[in-house]
Amino acid sequence: MKKAMCAALCALFLLGGMPVYAAEETPIELDFTGREVLVDGALAPEGETDQAVYTAHDIVYYEAGHDFTYGEGSTDDEHTADEAAAHTVVHITKPGTYVLRGTLPQGQIAVDLGEDAIDDPAARVTLVLDGLDITCTVAPAVIFYRVYECDQSGGQGATPDMSKAGAVVELADGSVNRVNGSHVAKIYESVTLSEDGKSITDSKKLHKYDGAFYSKMSMRITGQSEDNGVLDITADNEGLDTEMHLAIEGGNVNITSGNDGINCNEDGVSAIVISGGTVDITVDGSTGEGDGIDSNGYLTLSGGTVYASACGQSADAGLDAEQSVSLTGATVMAAGNMLDELNCDGQCCAVFSFGQRQSGGVTYAVKDSKGETVLEYAPANDFTLLTVTSPELAEGESYSLWAGDELLQTAPGQAGGGMGPGLGMRHGPQMSTGQAPDDAPEPPEGEMQQGPDDMPEPPEGEMPQAPEGMPELPEGDMKQGRGFPGGETPDLDQASLSDTFTLSPGVNRFTVG
Repeated sequence: MKKAMCAALCALFLLGGMPVYAAEETPIELDFTGREVLVDGALAPEGETDQAVYTAHDIVYYEAGHDFTYGEGSTDDEHTADEAAAHTVVHITKPGTYVLRGTLPQGQIAVDLGEDAIDDPAARVTLVLDGLDITCTVAPAVIFYRVYECDQSGGQGATPDMSKAGAVVELADGSVNRVNGSHVAKIYESVTLSEDGKSITDSKKLHKYDGAFYSKMSMRITGQSEDNGVLDITADNEGLDTEMHLAIEGGNVNITSGNDGINCNEDGVSAIVISGGTVDITVDGSTGEGDGIDSNGYLTLSGGTVYASACGQSADAGLDAEQSVSLTGATVMAAGNMLDELNCDGQCCAVFSFGQRQSGGVTYAVKDSKGETVLEYAPANDFTLLTVTSPELAEGESYSLWAGDELLQTAPGQAGGGMGPGLGMRHGPQMSTGQAPDDAPEPPEGEMQQGPDDMPEPPEGEMPQAPEGMPELPEGDMKQGRGFPGGETPDLDQASLSDTFTLSPGVNRFTVG
């Protein structure tokens, strides 16, 4: 009796943390050999939509040849029907674990468990990447459409529970996986035209997928026991995107992107949480802008290692979030030209503001009093702001900052964030959401809000100039809510420059001479 009860309890314990579907117990093997797709060794069925895996040539893309009522894409976003038809879409329609191996030179992995999946905790798909090499030139190379959404609350703050996310990506130990993808510009489902029929007054979205690796639902990325699997993402627009939350818990994720390296885009809600692994992001500047990591809600780096190099030509940040950026245990070196206000709870963070643009490709290192390197990173792009933090940085200890073999001198600077050396915060203490405080008076209708009475006016016919050395923004590139200018540029001639600096818990701001 006791033995039977023990066996039953053990079985219950073992099953308790697992989804109830049988497919999880036996992973399905997907092997790509050029244009062939094998499912457990057999050729994948084509067009058989009732199968767990089938292939088709029905990729969602931004089609060329339409007028302005079709969508918001430009000619750079358009693709021909022949180009799209050359891609094989590998559809995954049932819950379970799928192991992906081999090369698919023109294709897409599309996961869609149906309209009821969003509310079904069993609608979970784990993609185990074990030597996958996939390229898609018209859309995301990997996309989760409909799986279980673990956050139905409309927002759980900076660290939502992602343990039951329906979209899971696992990087197999020892594997190198390459995902080369594109994007789909906004396509309208319907439009309302102006009376003259020449412009759109209202529209409803049908498709819009900005990232090479994309999920409409919350997604987890993790490693296996050795935690050494690699995911290399190359993107013509954004790299790794979700519409809700993203958790990176392990593995090595390397992203080269034309725009934001990582983006989560539910305004005021989305959370990006990195708690393990290594993330290395370079925005290549091909779109003229791009943050390293951009959350429309929260960004929490509680573990692992993050390197980020924002676009060098624009007012973008290595780390960007509309609600909050929290550095609470991760090792971070992030370079850019804008700084969001940081929360470094119990950890020493240093923000270095340079008086002139720094050239990409140089290794910047923080060394301790013994000359040992604590942190180092070579940002690929030019920058004016460098954010550094690590659990290895100790309160009250003496450190030095190096650019290659050159010892840099530093002086205490202003706290907070801004654009370039000494400029104003993107989000002040009362402005963390990018909105005016609730009790702020609104200007009279039709009038622009005025600055302080003592603010000097520029000479007639002239615009205020950015400080020398600041990167120039492309025309029309000033972003909403990114204040410019504000604060004062430190006078380095009078500053007390030093070869070393010390840190206290929280944000430490330094000007680099």
